[in-house]
Amino acid sequence: MPTKDKGGFLIYSKIIGTGSYLPTKVLTNFDLEKLVETSHDWIVTRSGIVERHFAAEGEQASDMAWHASQRALEAAGIGVDEIDLVIVATTTPDHILPSTACILQDKLGIKNGAAFDVQAVCSGFIYALNTADLFIRGGQARNALVVGAEVLSRLLNWEDRTTCVLFGDGAGAVILQRSDVPGILSAKLHADGSHRNKLSADGGIRDGAIFGNPYIKMDGQAVFKFAVKVLSEVVEEVLAENKMKCTDIDWLVPHQANIRIMEATAKKLGLSMDKVVVTVAHHGNTSAASIPLALDTAVRDGRIQSGQHVLLEAVGGGFTWGAVLLRW
Repeated sequence: MPTKDKGGFLIYSKIIGTGSYLPTKVLTNFDLEKLVETSHDWIVTRSGIVERHFAAEGEQASDMAWHASQRALEAAGIGVDEIDLVIVATTTPDHILPSTACILQDKLGIKNGAAFDVQAVCSGFIYALNTADLFIRGGQARNALVVGAEVLSRLLNWEDRTTCVLFGDGAGAVILQRSDVPGILSAKLHADGSHRNKLSADGGIRDGAIFGNPYIKMDGQAVFKFAVKVLSEVVEEVLAENKMKCTDIDWLVPHQANIRIMEATAKKLGLSMDKVVVTVAHHGNTSAASIPLALDTAVRDGRIQSGQHVLLEAVGGGFTWGAVLLRW
């Protein structure tokens, strides 16, 4: 909920610009048929994915984040000198340290405020957006750059056909600005670490190269059941806080993990798929990048319009999950 400034006026934060970036390399399901024992029909039936983008050799999360950020800044009509907070949500950082946010800050030429990463896997962008909102409403920032960026292609086990076909790379960004009119209305974040082994990756990434055994491992059935349950619950939770119903939602922008999860969640909420922004077919699961990628797509093609209510929601490894309700 909004706070007040020293003059007694309500402080909100509002998204004023979006941007996204996808690597040029595209792998279709038919390409994957040549690499692993799978088929186009099998992948589409179980995930809805037709193709995904993979980063070029040497292309890192901060590189993709830079492209997405430049487009978001252009859309917002502000310069880098006005940004005083940078948050990057990523599971695949450039280095163990420093943070990808600090690297991005330097690449963009931003000299003001704080910069740090958020790691909540597929819920990372929701966590980062909520954090930026709190910074702004608390008076610690005026213009925040919030980015989701992933190079998940480097965490794929090509001997596990159930996971290697699901993920892709990309980045999405938004500019969140202090406002005296409602933008972000409220957010809810949750986590339950007792499920941490259901979706995990050991090891890590250093200088764009993997070490240890960092391949993604997933109990698909367990993730599906948990996701549908908690996503519908957190949507109801954030709507109830604003005395709203599902019918008040103009657009649902979910984490683009699996079309079946999105369809099952929409059905449980009584929401038509016509109101759900779906990009998974052409992006695959890009983890923390998926929501800002989908959001930018729907903003630029004109679906999302000023004054509409937009709900963002995600669930990811940890498990983590959350939702953000905003008025565009």
